[in-house]
Amino acid sequence: MSEDQVTETAASSSKGRPAGKSKTGFFARIALFVRQVIGELKKVVAPTRKELINYTLVVLVFVAIMMLIVTLLDLAFGTGVSWVFGGTGATDR
Repeated sequence: MSEDQVTETAASSSKGRPAGKSKTGFFARIALFVRQVIGELKKVVAPTRKELINYTLVVLVFVAIMMLIVTLLDLAFGTGVSWVFGGTGATDR
C-alpha cells in the first residue's frame, strides 16, 4: 500500500489529544464526554419496523431452540443419573 492510500486515524493525527497528562479541568472533561456521547448517538440508525420484527422473531426462535436443547439434555442426564445410581429420587428409602 502506498502512503497516499492510507487514511489518517485519530491516533496518528497531530490534532489528537497529547500523550501527556490532560490539563483540562474536571467540568471540561465532562463536557467533552457529553459532546462525544451525543456525537456517537447521532450515528445510531434505528431499525425499521420490518427489521425489528425480523430480529425479534430470530431471537424468539433461537431461545425456543435453546430451551428445547437444554430440556432434552436435562432429561437425558437425569435419566442417566437415575440409571447409574438407581432409584427414582432422594425420597427413596
